[in-house]
Amino acid sequence: MAAHKPVEWVQAVINRFDEQLPVKTGHQNTHTRVSTEHNKECLINISKYKFSLVISGLTNILKNVNNMVTDIWRTDYPGHTGEQSKDCLRLDETMLVKQLLPEICHFIHTYREGHQHAAELRSSASGVLFSLSCNNFNAVFSRISTRLQELTVCSEDTVDVHDIELMQYINVDGYKLKRLIQETVLKFKALKKPAQLAVINSLEKAFWNWVENYPDEFTMLYQRPQTDMADAAERLFDLVDSFAESPKRKAAVWPLQIILLILCPEITHIISREVVEESKANKKLFWESLRKALAGQGVSKQLTESAAVACVKLCKASTYINWEDNLVVFQLVQSIVVDLKTLLFNPSKPFSRGAGSQNADVDLMIDCFVSCFRINPHNNQHFKVCLASSSPSTFHFVLVNSLHRIITNSDLDWWPKVDAVYCYSGELRLMFSDTLSRVMQSLHTHAPLRMTPSLTFKEKMTTSLKFKEKATDLDTRSYKCLLLALVKLIHADPKLMLHVRKQAQEIKSSTAELITGLVQLVSLANTAQLSQEAMEALLVLHQPETIELWNPEAPIETFWDIRYKDTLWFF
Repeated sequence: MAAHKPVEWVQAVINRFDEQLPVKTGHQNTHTRVSTEHNKECLINISKYKFSLVISGLTNILKNVNNMVTDIWRTDYPGHTGEQSKDCLRLDETMLVKQLLPEICHFIHTYREGHQHAAELRSSASGVLFSLSCNNFNAVFSRISTRLQELTVCSEDTVDVHDIELMQYINVDGYKLKRLIQETVLKFKALKKPAQLAVINSLEKAFWNWVENYPDEFTMLYQRPQTDMADAAERLFDLVDSFAESPKRKAAVWPLQIILLILCPEITHIISREVVEESKANKKLFWESLRKALAGQGVSKQLTESAAVACVKLCKASTYINWEDNLVVFQLVQSIVVDLKTLLFNPSKPFSRGAGSQNADVDLMIDCFVSCFRINPHNNQHFKVCLASSSPSTFHFVLVNSLHRIITNSDLDWWPKVDAVYCYSGELRLMFSDTLSRVMQSLHTHAPLRMTPSLTFKEKMTTSLKFKEKATDLDTRSYKCLLLALVKLIHADPKLMLHVRKQAQEIKSSTAELITGLVQLVSLANTAQLSQEAMEALLVLHQPETIELWNPEAPIETFWDIRYKDTLWFF
């Protein structure tokens, strides 16, 4: 019957999906969640053949939903499939996009901080927009371009910049980025200040979308320079430079300006010279101002902070360039990296841009840490600073999350592997033990079995990772976040915690402490994410090739001793 009435059949599945959304059913139990997932899978499969019916149906659902719609937006949802049947290719996709795009934008623009599911809604909706723009870039670009044009003739000081901000969510390759820059060049000067700032912020994010999704294209830019890209980037640099007439505006535009220079390989060579031609003098002056601000030489705190952001972006971008293709970029990096690390990794004066910027500051430090490792994995002074017990807990969090990114994101051949820091395994294990002890105390549970490091191991440490006697609720949450990050790190690469240089008996005891601690986390109540990650970490630790590292001198004996004497009773 479905073959004879495809429209009715598809609509029936969509209606069933609509009826099972949490916004209509309330709290979902296991049965309803499984049923919803089954319906989603059906819709994904149907969309390969009846794409327009599925998208039209979902669009209608969105128009009627005012609250939670998280289950609708998933990055593997209909429309995200790379393969579509001939039936789909014959569809007028322009009309479908015109129907769907406003609804997606609604959830990106409308739900801001304060809404219960604001971050999740924006993340899910932006994921759909990213996928949609892969095959329908012109439709999204037209919306952005039209809004830019409207704002060039707008006389109001307060303007709606939401459509401009779509730049930061879409799929951008080199050609699309060039189009965005060229469009901005044409209209930037006529925009009001709020729109100009929105363009500046959004273009920067669009650049990283390109670099991270098409790293080979960016690398190729330094092997075969693209004149049209460089010309557009230089023209926009000059426009933005004219806009930055005050310290406050300079702070706002420096991060984009460094990116625009990166898009001009020839100019990176020019600004490294002592004397430059007049047309490039503003680029040279920008670079020198950036260096002075980073060093804190007679400038405001705001400019120093902006210089730090810009220089981290330079370091990060340089890791996507093979040094053999452009040695000058790395010379520029080397000229600022010492001041940069001094500013960001100073335990006595932690970097901070204010109370509302903690997450952004941590992200900046992680970007810097990872970039410095990829540039030179053996220059690890900042690694030792982050590992030290006397450093703020934020530094520990940055260290662990940086290592996790190094392990899980290794797209380019010349990026070094995490085994370069296996020598710090012992210190990381001690950090895990002490963090676990603190969290267990805060949960009012029994103390972990054998979680106290051996005296011999303590004596090898110049400092101890002991925590404060009394911790605030904020401290407790920080320790839980750090513990979760450490467990994820074990899951990502268990070898990082197993390269402890000790005598055989000490290695066996240390491994037992690690595994016992993870087993305790699995059984904890009200810590679902931590328990799940601990379970995953235990699974990878029990892989045959990893078991051999439990105690290289006696792996089988150690395995059976730990497995049955220390941990089995927890199950």
